[in-house]
Amino acid sequence: MRDGHEPGRSEREDPLGAGWESHRPAVFGVAYRLLGSVADAEDVTQDVWLRAAGADLRDVDDLRAWLVTVAARRSYDILKSARVRRESYVGPWLPEPLLTGPDASQPVLVDESVSSAMLLIMEELSPPERVAFVLHDVFGVEFGEIADVLDVSAPGARQLASRARRRVAKAKESTPQAPKAERERVLAVFRAAYEAGDLAGLVRLLHPDAVFVSDGGGKVSAARKLIHGGVRVAETLVRVGQQWHVDRIVFAEVGGELAMVFYRDGRIHSVDTVQITSGLITAYRRVVNPDKLMRV
Repeated sequence: MRDGHEPGRSEREDPLGAGWESHRPAVFGVAYRLLGSVADAEDVTQDVWLRAAGADLRDVDDLRAWLVTVAARRSYDILKSARVRRESYVGPWLPEPLLTGPDASQPVLVDESVSSAMLLIMEELSPPERVAFVLHDVFGVEFGEIADVLDVSAPGARQLASRARRRVAKAKESTPQAPKAERERVLAVFRAAYEAGDLAGLVRLLHPDAVFVSDGGGKVSAARKLIHGGVRVAETLVRVGQQWHVDRIVFAEVGGELAMVFYRDGRIHSVDTVQITSGLITAYRRVVNPDKLMRV
């Protein structure tokens, strides 16, 4: 039922009509932004479909807003329990990679709010702040509807969104987004240096205070602590590269930004995203948890 249609039902009998297909990306998009997990976002999307298919929508004036709000309410429930699960997560946690290029299997409203950097910023928000920010600032939902999701007053929802907006803006100021051309240039040079095992070349591309984050989730070998310093990060990348013997490194759009997909033995082995400031890599993030690579 992943295509959003219940088998055996005609379009005439479907209460959602063509509206579901046009709004499904927004449903998935709000869930992914709130949860940082493709798997959880797909489950939420399915839950919303089932809820909508069984509801009387004739009095719903704005179907998109209704669907997005239902998705946010379900995601909010998951988000509140996710923090408990994260405490038992093995090693650093990174968002599940989401392909957003033209060939992506899951269409989504693409903007900077699906980048790994932005999702990690939003991880620092409280669940109510995150919901209020995503619903209002990304999807334009009215504060009255947000209040219903969070069980607060409309002024309370406005205050939550405002507080989240200030925190996000402050974090973004410290990690400005590199222009697309600069990102392409840096990653092209990086890939060449990585494939050549050029330690000095990698050091030149890494900020002296660069940090390396590796998410293996306890499923595969990965650094369980952050690695700090450009030289140490470069040494780690070269050492791991010599052990991996990757087949190839392919550029792909992940979370709206150019990223690198590493293949080993014909299968995707990792998805690597980077934070670039003033031409240097300040953060290198690698997802090797196989559970998070199943949908790439």
